[in-house]
Amino acid sequence: MSLIYCVEDDTGIRELISCALISGGYKVTGFENSRDFLNSLKTEIPSLILLDVMLPGQDGFQILSELKCNNNYSSIPVIMLTAKSSELDKVKGLELGADDYITKPFGIMELLSRIKAVLRRTSGNSSNAQTIVIDKLVIDLQKRTVFYDGIEAVLTYKEFEVLSYLGRHKGTAVSRENLMLNVWGFDYEGESRTVDAHIKTLRQKLENAGGIDIVTTIRGFGYKII
Repeated sequence: MSLIYCVEDDTGIRELISCALISGGYKVTGFENSRDFLNSLKTEIPSLILLDVMLPGQDGFQILSELKCNNNYSSIPVIMLTAKSSELDKVKGLELGADDYITKPFGIMELLSRIKAVLRRTSGNSSNAQTIVIDKLVIDLQKRTVFYDGIEAVLTYKEFEVLSYLGRHKGTAVSRENLMLNVWGFDYEGESRTVDAHIKTLRQKLENAGGIDIVTTIRGFGYKII
């Protein structure tokens, strides 16, 4: 049974979500603040985190950033739940590493459907291999580090996700839509320039480490690692 952490300071919403998740066959633990949530992570790792943005103390964006910078927690899928519905807020959450972004008010059936989709997608991306080695490029999936010929390229969370996804599909042309689906989430509505921007900075960092032309552009389609 999958364990889901729900971090929501509104008691009514938290209890409603908890009841829905239990009815949906999940085990759930609720938290009203970041302190209790972060302390619980030290003893039990959930399958997924539902994270509100407007929280006392640390807000959801700060918590998400902290999670994604910690190797022990960075692989836990996170769905943001918030009343902040502007495009900039959605982009901020997704860029920080959120797997999905649901605005309030939302339907319970929609919530359960998105949870299933994220769990399916993230579990489907798992692999027994802990390291991807392509010539002089070494991608450590567990430590989330990237080295080229012994020189480290320090990547952001999304840059690492893009590179590791391309690395898993070495030699295969991956479309921009496919990258958006598997890195940003199935319902991400941003334009392809978001992918292109991440590829650009990713290339710059790899080139600074000595890796030239690792990621090849497939004109009018996407990218691949040869």
